Amino acid sequence: MSSAVRDAVPVSDAVPVSEALLMAVRAGRTNEAAGLLDGMTDPQRRLCLPALKELRKELRVAPWDAASRTAYPALHAAGAACHTGAAGAAGWITAADMRWSQASPAALLHVLGDRERDWLGNLARRLADRPATAQVPYELMAGLVRLSGCAVPTTETYVVGWVEQIGSLWQRGDTVAQRLRQDPYTADLVPALFGIPDIGGHLDWLFGDGPDSWCAALARLTEEGVLDRRALVDDCVARLLRGGAASDCRVFLRLLAALGLSREEERERVADWLALTSHAASTVAAHAQSVLGSLASAGGISSRQLAEMSDGMLFRTEKKLVRAQLVLLGKVLRRDPSTATELLPSVAQAFGHEDTDLQERAWKLVERHIGVVDERAREEVADAAARLSAGLRARAGAVLGMDAAALAPPPYLELLPPAPVPDRLPPAPDSATELAEEVGALLASGDGDVAAFERALDGLVRHAHRHQAELTEALTPVVARLWWAGAELQHHSADEYFRDAPHGLEVVLAALLGRVRTATLHKADQHGPMSDPCVHSAMSAAFNARLWEAAYRVRTDPMPFLLATPTWASGFLEPDELVSRLGEYHRLGARPGAADFAQALLRVRRDDPAVAAAAAERAASLGTAHGERLARWLTGDAPTAPTSRRRTSGVRILLELGELDELPADLPAAFRRLGRPVGVFEARRYCHHYWTQDGRQHWLAVVPGRRELVAARLMREVSSVSVEDTRNAAMVLPLIAEAEGEAGEAVHLCVAYGLGARHPEDRLGAVDALLVLAARGQLDAERLGGDLGQLVRRGAVKPLRLAESVRTAATTGAYATVWSILRAALPVLLADLATDGAAPATRGYGELLAVAAECAELTGARDDVAHLAQAAERSGSSRLVTQARRLRDTLGREVAA
Repeated sequence: MSSAVRDAVPVSDAVPVSEALLMAVRAGRTNEAAGLLDGMTDPQRRLCLPALKELRKELRVAPWDAASRTAYPALHAAGAACHTGAAGAAGWITAADMRWSQASPAALLHVLGDRERDWLGNLARRLADRPATAQVPYELMAGLVRLSGCAVPTTETYVVGWVEQIGSLWQRGDTVAQRLRQDPYTADLVPALFGIPDIGGHLDWLFGDGPDSWCAALARLTEEGVLDRRALVDDCVARLLRGGAASDCRVFLRLLAALGLSREEERERVADWLALTSHAASTVAAHAQSVLGSLASAGGISSRQLAEMSDGMLFRTEKKLVRAQLVLLGKVLRRDPSTATELLPSVAQAFGHEDTDLQERAWKLVERHIGVVDERAREEVADAAARLSAGLRARAGAVLGMDAAALAPPPYLELLPPAPVPDRLPPAPDSATELAEEVGALLASGDGDVAAFERALDGLVRHAHRHQAELTEALTPVVARLWWAGAELQHHSADEYFRDAPHGLEVVLAALLGRVRTATLHKADQHGPMSDPCVHSAMSAAFNARLWEAAYRVRTDPMPFLLATPTWASGFLEPDELVSRLGEYHRLGARPGAADFAQALLRVRRDDPAVAAAAAERAASLGTAHGERLARWLTGDAPTAPTSRRRTSGVRILLELGELDELPADLPAAFRRLGRPVGVFEARRYCHHYWTQDGRQHWLAVVPGRRELVAARLMREVSSVSVEDTRNAAMVLPLIAEAEGEAGEAVHLCVAYGLGARHPEDRLGAVDALLVLAARGQLDAERLGGDLGQLVRRGAVKPLRLAESVRTAATTGAYATVWSILRAALPVLLADLATDGAAPATRGYGELLAVAAECAELTGARDDVAHLAQAAERSGSSRLVTQARRLRDTLGREVAA
């Protein structure tokens, strides 16, 4: 048994009360301790406090066993009672080290109940002022309020506790309204609800919606006069105006509906409804629109107020709200045409909406009533007409009597992001302290980018060779937060942790600090987890091999530096620099690492034959085996791309690669795996790489200039963001786009899948990749468009998601780039519409056509798109048909409107 907790000793008359209290606390006898405290005076309690504090220190370092837990509740109650100041008692009660083994609220109220009322009220306020993370029991705070008779606190901690207490009484079988009606503080606490951030989550989760919901109960209490109805409505509207979390908006909007405002109450708050039309939450804006619409229909608001409302509503992106506002404006204009001068400039706000159907609806209103407006309103409408689509601009020019050239947009200029340029890696830090700081930053960020990681890895190897003791001392506080750096490891083994994966720099750090056995490092360095058959294992095995080797060598035979540290952030290594490093190794008599040298060979740049030949000559003159190997590699045949073949798997289109036969035969086994074929069906479909993103930002630097290899190995999981709605797998696409090498089938297919991803962050990653490829002149728009068309037809990519992605890319200024992609995709998509067979599912096609039409209008495109005419000639007025007609008319127009 721990020294922190001892067996109880019977209390006799000869034992002082303070010692008896301490023995009762140590034994965990809370009731006995409370009885002893009942007879103590304040001076006696203060005398007991030092011993209780010492016991608390003992328990902090004692093992967290059952005996320790037994002592804590009694100590919690006794310490609270022995503090004669309210501040000290509050600090003791809410202490973090006793938070999980507190005394019950009843026990605390018992030992504190004999204090003066003012003292108890002071303590109640101090506890209520604590943050929610202090986990003060509501029963304790409420009991102190009841005993003291003080004003009920309205802090976040108290109010949230009260709400949860109301929700926890469901076992009694009564309703929320009954509980609130019986609570004497309801009238004081309900107004405080509106000042608590994120209170909606508590109300929604505990009570939801329905006849016994919180909102229904409050509405019932206002009817009964328990709560002030006018104050509750004002608080509710003010809370919505203030905004906040979605749950808050949802709950308070529901409460407002439950209160059932009369027409007079709505009319009194017209200014509030007008402000709410610009609310971030569409549900709140829709409610305000509905209220104002009813008032407008009944003549309850002026035309100026309706115009102000329209300015806010027509600027919104939600098509449903914009359409409803235009319908409302149409009704008012039909009823009273004299309001046109006031309202038509507001209607023209919709001319800039991205949906051309809404633009056309707005223009028809203007066209119908423009004849009765004054000159000022006519000029405002004419100024806004420049934002209309090309076809509508032509109609506007004819009606408004304006020259078409005056309405035409300025000449189009394609805007693409600057093409990225690889940065040169700075040298490793000279100071061990500075290196330790960089390592700490990398650990916090998850290994960082290629440049930061390689610089830190090289720095660890260099400092381990020169002054390992100083490096170890600097790294000790940096790795203290890692579990394997702790003094006692009861549930895990560092050797097991590093046996299957190096976990980035962690394995090197563990080797330096002696937290992993040399035998474990040797085994991993020699063999590694070579049995994993997944498609990613070749990349991860090569990357990990170098880390295991570095960890093993810093323990047994430190290298002076790493040969494979790249010259550029892209992963490439200049041949002259590698020759110089081999020369320094030869001068020092150091032995190069097999994995490090293999990685250096794969990274050395060979695209300039003259530079490579000169470096090969220098390497051969070193007279070493490694110099000869480098010379042969530099003067060998130029790298060739492996053969590729497309295969289908369900709705997916995937790519198989043949063997890469140019790799040297004397590479370590982990690196020889890089040349193996990439199959679609042979390897496991899922693996641990599929669920984690660790390390893949470095794979492109394992084989710089070979991004097709990396893209092909990542293709199945990248496709899952579209096919299976997974998340984050497409975040690697910008890195692939920025990498060196050919951008072929694999790269373009990965981008195509990313553009159809379920989650916005993945779609944005694909858009970034598309724009980078375009900026570098590496985007094959015909190939990408054809791939997108096929993937949409097969169901691997949903048209609506694709439309959102290409619209995002276009609005950055790349309208011509997006048009070139859609020009290639649309014939594939529209082909089925031109046949006599069953019509395919076309949901989302209209959105794609709308983006294509917008791009064509802005860029002045005049292309012939196969099957577009047949789509435009279909009957009806669906979005697909109207946008197909718009695109057809744009492409066939002789002169831009």
